[in-house]
Amino acid sequence: MKLTEPTGTPQRRRRGRFVTLVPTMGLGALLWTLLWGDLSWANALSGAALGALVALAFPLPALRSGATVRPGPLAVLLGRFVRDLVLASFQVAWTAVRPGPTPRGGLVTVPLRTTSELFVATTAGLSSLVPGTLVVDLDVSGPALRVHVLDLAGSGGPDAVRDTTRALEERLLRAFASRSELVRTGLAAGTGAPPAGTDREERP
Repeated sequence: MKLTEPTGTPQRRRRGRFVTLVPTMGLGALLWTLLWGDLSWANALSGAALGALVALAFPLPALRSGATVRPGPLAVLLGRFVRDLVLASFQVAWTAVRPGPTPRGGLVTVPLRTTSELFVATTAGLSSLVPGTLVVDLDVSGPALRVHVLDLAGSGGPDAVRDTTRALEERLLRAFASRSELVRTGLAAGTGAPPAGTDREERP
């Protein structure tokens, strides 16, 4: 008879922590390398260590059973995130030095599709990493994010901010969410073929 490990045992909890730790370490290594502008083992390992430290100091909820990793959508998520990171950095720098009146910031409430604490928190974290935006409040029960934007008009207004944030959430869900979560959030049909590997852009 095959013995199964009971739910909630220390071994299972450690495995769950490791599953949530690895993506954070990878993202930390990527961001740290981009910040230094030098691809080296030292920068990659330093970024991974910082990512692990952040994950241990501010642990996210454990992944639910059935969550998965889809390489295609994950590549889209990382590629778009890096592009947005670089583009936003230039936009913020230009905003700081350009002549004329000081741009007006604003707060935008962004309702989300998912009710998963993990994906709500991760969407908030990725949004805050992009220069010029900062999530100042996270309502898990909504769920919704309260996003402060440095230059609201330059970002296209409240509707554009909502569309951009929800597009990020969609890319995240397509990369990691279970099939049932995709169906529940309306990103996949209840029956038929699995969701496409590319994301649907609501607005650049």
